[in-house]
Amino acid sequence: MGPRPAFPDGAAGPVSTADDQLAFARMLLGKGRYGTERILSRRSVELMTTGQLTPAQRAREFGDARDWDFGVSVVTRRDTLSATPGAYGWDGGYGTSWQSDPAEDLIAILMTQRLQYPAHNPVYQDFWTCAYQSLDR
Repeated sequence: MGPRPAFPDGAAGPVSTADDQLAFARMLLGKGRYGTERILSRRSVELMTTGQLTPAQRAREFGDARDWDFGVSVVTRRDTLSATPGAYGWDGGYGTSWQSDPAEDLIAILMTQRLQYPAHNPVYQDFWTCAYQSLDR
């Protein structure tokens, strides 16, 4: 067996429809509100979108550009076009990707079913490039 993980994780990921994923992302971007309804407290959303790992855990699992919290990955340092610090979301092993970027008021969702980690997938790279380029139009 290899080394023990630096922390327990839910690597199975979410299972959702595009519509439900968008509703969830809107609720988080709305600081716990969806439409006129309060779904989560503002403080819960802050905890969910603020890194919770120690520097040692982050270095071993994610490097210094991302952190992990209660269910989503948080961008801590810009290392790609789509990585605005403070943005958060989920990249799945089958090519799905979702990110909310509060600084840009952006939610983008990519749903594919191809066993390839998104960061190494050209479709993923093109999707995020186009999503952020569209902000300047």
